[in-house]
Amino acid sequence: MFDGELIQLSEEVEAAVREGRAVVALESTVISHGLPRPQNLETARRLEQAVREGRAVPATVAVLGGRLRVGLDGSQLERLAEGEGVRKVSRRDLPLAVARGEDGATTVAGTLWIASRAGLRVFATGGIGGVHRGALPDVSADLPELARTPMTVVCSGAKSVLDLPATREWLETHGVGVVGYGCDEMPAFYTRRSGLPADVRADTPREVARVVRARDRLGLEAALVVTVPVPEGFEVGESVMEESLTEALSVAASRGVSGRELTPFLLAHMSWRSGGATLRANLALLENNARVAADIAVALSEQ
Repeated sequence: MFDGELIQLSEEVEAAVREGRAVVALESTVISHGLPRPQNLETARRLEQAVREGRAVPATVAVLGGRLRVGLDGSQLERLAEGEGVRKVSRRDLPLAVARGEDGATTVAGTLWIASRAGLRVFATGGIGGVHRGALPDVSADLPELARTPMTVVCSGAKSVLDLPATREWLETHGVGVVGYGCDEMPAFYTRRSGLPADVRADTPREVARVVRARDRLGLEAALVVTVPVPEGFEVGESVMEESLTEALSVAASRGVSGRELTPFLLAHMSWRSGGATLRANLALLENNARVAADIAVALSEQ
């Protein structure tokens, strides 16, 4: 299932996997690269607590000293939140971080690769990557990883700074199912509606679990993306979103920001431009998604 020399599970996570109990994987880029201090460490702790309150075991994934870790203790979370030079680790970066003995925070793609090989089945995050805006084809590594990893990924859709219609089309073309959790369309991260339909609606964790089991029985390899709208009280208005995003894109172009640095730059600028509204939405949806993921993991563990 995994190489114990490279992938180390915490005692709690290892016991839960062995006994077939509910476990939820959590990414770590949100700690090192996605949120400002001190919200990053506070949020990491809240996400783990939300999973525990849902009767599941949290398994934050990261690279520490070149070792792939599944399940972190308090000091390791602090190390990621406060350390300098933590590498942002997608799938392609895994051998680099391992070979150089580095600390790394895993993206959606990196977390999917590690968690699936550790035997985990459910993963909670904020938003997945996707197809970037612009003429140049720029596709996040998250998407092909979703197409080849049979994980259940709970998120609030793709990040709203992306080309959402193109991202939705990519998922469909590559066989990645999209479930609307309590909704009929794929949410757009900070906002609850995108106009892009989900493949199916599910209103309970057991409904999601039935789809997951059917996929597994069929032997299909792609992930199931369960999209959960941001809680209503934290949704960002469309006018605020458009103004913030338009300005952020203009500033990024003027400064030559591109590639893997573009999305975090845009999100940070939008948070400033919106008076913190997008940051508050991000924190709310992260915690809500962790709770939903715990419920789904419990439903899967009851089979």
